Amino acid sequence: MPLYNKLVRDYIPKIIEESGKNYRIKHLSDEEYTEELKKKLIEEVQEYLDAKDHESAVEELADVLELIHALAKVHHVTIEKVEERRDLKNQNRGGFKDKVFLIDVEDH
Repeated sequence: MPLYNKLVRDYIPKIIEESGKNYRIKHLSDEEYTEELKKKLIEEVQEYLDAKDHESAVEELADVLELIHALAKVHHVTIEKVEERRDLKNQNRGGFKDKVFLIDVEDH
């Protein structure tokens, strides 16, 4: 029996059950949940980095975005609040659309 020991999406147990397989789960404490969300975010970002085509990349970005939504709730803010913060940073420091790559800065 494969051992997973990782956070999964809410409907995964039902999908496993419908396939006729047995499984074991546990419900996490708030602290465990936050830690597992962070681990899952790293996993999904790595899967994005490993994506071989645009379709796979978009699939992984959707997973990353789902985790950002969940993490926003953990931090007691709405995704709109996160978006407001993103927009403010964009206004004050810009985004990444100009493809600027900083090489060095002279130190006085």
